[in-house]
Amino acid sequence: MNTFGKNFRVTTFGESHGKALGCVIDGCPPGIPLTEADIQPLLDRRRPGTSPLTSPRGEGDRVEILSGVFEGMTTGTPIAMIVKNENVKSGDYDALREVFRPGHADFTYHEKYGIRDHRGGGRSSGRETIGRVAAGALAMKILRERSIAVTGRIVAVHGNTDPAAFEQEILAAKDAGDSVGGIVEITATGVPAGLGDPVFGKLDAAITGAMMGIGAVKGVEIGDGFLAAAAFGSGNNDGMTKDGFATNHAGGILGGISSGQDIIVRIAVKPTPSIAKQQQTRDIHGNVVPVSVQGRHDPCIAPRIVPVAEAMLALVLVDAVLERGRERDRPE
Repeated sequence: MNTFGKNFRVTTFGESHGKALGCVIDGCPPGIPLTEADIQPLLDRRRPGTSPLTSPRGEGDRVEILSGVFEGMTTGTPIAMIVKNENVKSGDYDALREVFRPGHADFTYHEKYGIRDHRGGGRSSGRETIGRVAAGALAMKILRERSIAVTGRIVAVHGNTDPAAFEQEILAAKDAGDSVGGIVEITATGVPAGLGDPVFGKLDAAITGAMMGIGAVKGVEIGDGFLAAAAFGSGNNDGMTKDGFATNHAGGILGGISSGQDIIVRIAVKPTPSIAKQQQTRDIHGNVVPVSVQGRHDPCIAPRIVPVAEAMLALVLVDAVLERGRERDRPE
């Protein structure tokens, strides 16, 4: 499945070492001012080679809008956006042509399709998120017109919650030929009450699915999340006053519908599976072999996953906003 959304539909395409990556957006309302300058800032936050904490792959990741915009305005027709790959080094992966990298999707892609692109993971690469981020940037622009803002931040790296130690944790793992994971928090402010549908169309279910659809995400919490399991009902319930809610343990969603409070989401990001430290694995012939993954990889995915998670939350919210608008336009 390469398409996300119901009303604001996003199809992503491209591979890590292919000619280009991008997205096609169907369902974007007409009349929205849009240029590449609206999309590029979020892509710049996602792109590699910007610090010692990220992959050194030197890509400009310059976006080009191919369709769906006329005289600076969206037309209501499909919007296609593309980013060309300019700094591939496919030779770095020659040794992995017949070897499954531990913790990666190599084995499962091979089992499902009988063929896989070993160059950087192909479609399973984190580079696939370019299309999501480009679409998410447009979604954020639509949400901003409705005074809804989405932001994200790292709250832990390798179990350490002190922001002053994040860089040291990542660089220490990098020096050891290893990697570390982290926790990222994403918040949406200005969200009106009433978004989402009960039972099988819950807003929190859509958010969770969107976050789990990001490679490397292994867990999602909304509001207090797992801490709620250790709480009393009296402490977990969000009491109400004449001015609104006194607390926000629920993370802005009750019964699958937004409450009007901030929506707070946290995701658990696993350590990068491609590491230089030697590991044991298997090749496509069933032989047990050692592997040390060379090439250009992030020692921690958390810094670059922040704009991806922001984009996915924005895509869920814009879809819900458009759905609510359609519900209100239906005849009684």
